[in-house]
Amino acid sequence: MPDKLFSHLNPILFLQTFVAQSVEVSAKMGGGNGNDRLNYIEQLGLTASGCFETAYRQELAQDGPLDHDKYADMIVEIKNKIGGNFSRASSEPGMVRVVNTRCPFGEAVMQAPELCKMTSSVFGGIAARNFGYAKVILDKRIAVGNGMCEARIYTDPKIAADFEGDEYHREQGVIRGRGATVKAQIIRERRDGKVWCGAGPNQPKDADKPFVVAKSPAMLNALETIKVVAPTTATVLITGETGVGKEVIARRIHAMSERWNRNFVAVNCGAIPENLVETTLFGHERGAFTGAYEVHHGLFEQAEGGSLFLDEIDSLPLAAQARLLRVLQGGEFERVGGKQRLSADVRVIAAAGTRLDKFIAEGAFRMDLYYRINVVPILLPPLRERCEDILPLVNHILAQLSAKYNKVIKALSEAAIARVMQYDWPGNVRELENILERSFLFSPGPIMTELLLPKTGSDASASVVQAVDLSLKEAKQRAGEQVEALILKQALSRFHGNVSEVAKSLGVTPRAIHQKLNLHSMDPNSYRSQARLRVAHLDKEK
Repeated sequence: MPDKLFSHLNPILFLQTFVAQSVEVSAKMGGGNGNDRLNYIEQLGLTASGCFETAYRQELAQDGPLDHDKYADMIVEIKNKIGGNFSRASSEPGMVRVVNTRCPFGEAVMQAPELCKMTSSVFGGIAARNFGYAKVILDKRIAVGNGMCEARIYTDPKIAADFEGDEYHREQGVIRGRGATVKAQIIRERRDGKVWCGAGPNQPKDADKPFVVAKSPAMLNALETIKVVAPTTATVLITGETGVGKEVIARRIHAMSERWNRNFVAVNCGAIPENLVETTLFGHERGAFTGAYEVHHGLFEQAEGGSLFLDEIDSLPLAAQARLLRVLQGGEFERVGGKQRLSADVRVIAAAGTRLDKFIAEGAFRMDLYYRINVVPILLPPLRERCEDILPLVNHILAQLSAKYNKVIKALSEAAIARVMQYDWPGNVRELENILERSFLFSPGPIMTELLLPKTGSDASASVVQAVDLSLKEAKQRAGEQVEALILKQALSRFHGNVSEVAKSLGVTPRAIHQKLNLHSMDPNSYRSQARLRVAHLDKEK
């Protein structure tokens, strides 16, 4: 397990780091006068606040947003770890109050009262990061002879409007203080700020953990599973429809494991040509086949010591499935055409669609491999079944788009929100991202009134009427299957039943298309016959 950074925090380390960072930041800012000193102390506090919060959350396995109680507990615990004697005091709505009887800087703070800015910016940085806004008011300070410190932290700008204090804002991932003269980006805080907790170069980076929006019970349960399984070597099988975010979950498992600083290699098995599957996974020796002029290192070698994510594992041919099973069971493999056995210290994370059981029943997927990869199952529900996550996802995606295109964050109108919630999202999170990006680009103002959703026709209305007697889950599953079948029919008609061309247009292998055709009982030959009949009819007319 990675070292617990919060456990490393102590008064001596804090003071040593403060001195070292003061020299570095002062040199960068060219500090000289009183305002400069306040500026760089504030920057130190904002940078340190990111490290302190990350370390605290990691040690207490605390994820998600803070409320006022959790925030108060966090800042008291942090300040006491670095030499303070803080405790909570009675507070009012929209405000947190804490008191202290011992300064981490000791009596020396009375010679440099500007050091109180460190406390203000640590409190304000953490609050602004979690609530979007903070105003810190130091009513009493040891530094000016009050014998104790008393701080009020407001998170509601309306309540704080009548008080004088240090304000902090979160704007597009940046914490700003002192009228935007000092800013600390979250990514930088988590990278450079680790020195405050004694983290060496081999400590995991919290910023590398992919962000997962989780408000629904199903996604919260998935995050709890990840927290338990990530530090182990257990094989994980992630199932869910296309676009639900299976790779994001796989990357989070890797980032939270002991392998976080080694390679994460991802491959879509359905996109590998069938004749190249084994050489792609296991590599080949020189001369193994015509055109093999050099030794090729497969994905298992590239992922050595790290994690290998096999997406659409149900698309692997049976021969490759057998070789994969041997690797998972014995931890060894040979390159194609090779005789030397190579070890594989690789953590495999697999992903498949929700109908893997049908492939097993049809003999297209080995049951023994299924049991080997399904040690820890994680089922990701489609977006239509996790309504609690839709609006938080919208806000998260819009913030990303704002940063990507360097524009002010936009918001949806009430009518647009209603359309988002009513739409079925057959393409799940990936479709939501695409729709929002397109709408974002073509929306002239800060409020997005138009959401460029696909138009629904009479077919969709008919499907709804036919589904009234089904359960909600069955109706949603049938709707997804109907969309998939419609796409296949259109592609087969367009390419006159040519499966290879259909596969190429959809970005998957012919084997994957054949599996889908079997599931939907479609015969590509009928589309070839239709094409021949049309040609014959045209010839007859000529």
